Amino acid sequence: MLRLIFRRITQGLLWFAAGSVLLVLVFRVVPPPGTALMVERKVQSWFNGKPIDLQRDWQAWDEIANDLKVAVIAGEDQKFPEHWGFDVGAIKAALAHNERGGSLRGASTLSQQVAKNLFLWSGRSWLRKGLEAWFTGLIEILWPKQRILEVYLNSVEWDDGVFGAEAAARHHFGVSARSLSRQQASLLAAVLPNPRAWSASRPSPYVARRASWIRQQMNQLGGESYLLGINDSRRLPWAD
Repeated sequence: MLRLIFRRITQGLLWFAAGSVLLVLVFRVVPPPGTALMVERKVQSWFNGKPIDLQRDWQAWDEIANDLKVAVIAGEDQKFPEHWGFDVGAIKAALAHNERGGSLRGASTLSQQVAKNLFLWSGRSWLRKGLEAWFTGLIEILWPKQRILEVYLNSVEWDDGVFGAEAAARHHFGVSARSLSRQQASLLAAVLPNPRAWSASRPSPYVARRASWIRQQMNQLGGESYLLGINDSRRLPWAD
């Protein structure tokens, strides 16, 4: 009986691994139709009795303002072109901060956020963290950095039910994602730590200061030229 149970568990894990690899490979070239976070928001609306209209309109890499790409990296993950999914230094700093008490600080990279939003549920359980690490590793191995950022920009939440750069640009500023100004891009990036409580179109003094800091960081990174480092050489043999 124990041997049978062990065999079934092993088979299940192998099927899960193969299926997740295949899914990540598909989403390397096919725009994800939605995200797990979008499903979660919809289900939450059914239970709390507050209808929600999910907004999302996928845009290809060239249809998103370069300023928004740089602003998001500047505000969320400045080591994005260098790491393989995990910023060890930021993780250590967050653990030290959390041990001292006060508000919890996260250290999620853009790759981790893509893995969590696209495939997983919210929460802090060890199971979810383990799955997040698994999908983050797959994404980093099987996708180029440009694809990771492209999926992130099309999947992240920018207000309650507003997902992706195009929906966010139209919701907050009445323009397309391609037409975002540098200031608008920095404001969108500034609210990402708490997009359901902070507003890019009606920024609080704190959000305005954070957006100003992000613009300074954009300058220090080199502006749009910084994106040249995103088009890295990590490609699968058949990708071209």
